[in-house]
Amino acid sequence: MRPLKILTWHTHGSYLYYLSHAPHAFYVLSKPGRPAGYGGRCGPIPWGPNVHDMPADSVRDHEFDCIVFQDDDQYNKDQYELLSAGQRALPRVYIEHDPPRQHPTDTVHPVDDPNVLLVHVTHFNHLMWDNGRTPTTVIEHGVRLPKGVAYGGELARGISIVNNLRQRGRRLGADIYTRARDTVPLDLVGMDSLALGGVGEVAHPELPAFAARYRFLFNPIRYTSLGLSVIEAMMIGLPVVALATTEMVTVIENGENGFIDTNADALHMYMQELVRNPALARHLGANAQRRARERFGIERFSADWNAVLRQVTGIGAPGHGPRPG
Repeated sequence: MRPLKILTWHTHGSYLYYLSHAPHAFYVLSKPGRPAGYGGRCGPIPWGPNVHDMPADSVRDHEFDCIVFQDDDQYNKDQYELLSAGQRALPRVYIEHDPPRQHPTDTVHPVDDPNVLLVHVTHFNHLMWDNGRTPTTVIEHGVRLPKGVAYGGELARGISIVNNLRQRGRRLGADIYTRARDTVPLDLVGMDSLALGGVGEVAHPELPAFAARYRFLFNPIRYTSLGLSVIEAMMIGLPVVALATTEMVTVIENGENGFIDTNADALHMYMQELVRNPALARHLGANAQRRARERFGIERFSADWNAVLRQVTGIGAPGHGPRPG
C-alpha cells in the first residue's frame, strides 16, 4: 500500500514533527516570509524526508489523498481561498488541539460536517466540546524518546516550559507561575519568556537535554490541552508538578509520578520538598518515565494516525469515509 499524500499546515511545530512519524508524505503549506501558520518545513526541528514544503500559490496544481486542518482559519478560510473544488471534496480531517474557549461545556465546535473526521488530542477535549453531528475520535499524544538524554536533576530548581506566558495570562497560569517563583526556585523557558524574567527560548531538539538538568517540571496551566512539553519531560524522567485540571488528572498520580492539586499553596510545598529531596524526585521521575513510555509512545501514536488516515481515505482499509474511532 502506497504512502498517502497529505496536505496540512504548520500550526504546532512539535506536534507536526511527531505526526510526520506516520508512514505518509506530508505537504506543509508555506507562504513567502513564512508567517505564523504557513512556515512549511522550517525551523530547527529535524524533519524527515517525508515532510515537504508546499507553496500556497501552487497548491491547486498538486494532487493529494487527504486534507488535515488544524485551526479554524484553515477550515473556514484557507480551504476556500487556496484549495480547488476537487481538493475540497477530498477526505478531510480536523485536528482539535484545545478545549473550548468561549464556554467550557456549551460551545458548539465550528466544524459541523458529517463528511469531516474531528480528531481530538485528549479525551477531556472531546468531552467538553459540543461536537454536533461531526464524527469524532481521540488520538492521544505520542512523543519520541530522545536518544542519549537521561534525567540528571542536578539543578535544585524547577523548570516551566510555556510559550508566550505573559501574553496568554491567567488561562496559561501566568499568575500561578509568578507567585510560585517567589517561594520556589523556578526558571521559565519558551517564546518571550524573557519578559517574565525567564531564560529565553530553547530550540526543540535541544530542549530535552536542557530540561534534564532540572529537578522537576512545574506546569502552571489552568485550562488547555495536555501540553507536549509535559509528556516530553516525563519521557526523559522528570517528575511533574501541576494543577489538577483538564487531562492532567489522568496522567499524574499524586505522590506516584509527580504531584497535582488545585491548591496552589500545596503545589509550592511539593516543589520545595523536591528541591530538598533529589532521591524523591528521581523516584517519581522514574515512574513518570514509565507512564509516558506506556501511554505516549511514538509507535502507538503513529499506528493510530496511520489507521485513521487509511480509514478516512478508504486506501488499505475496508469502507470509505470518516467513522467514529
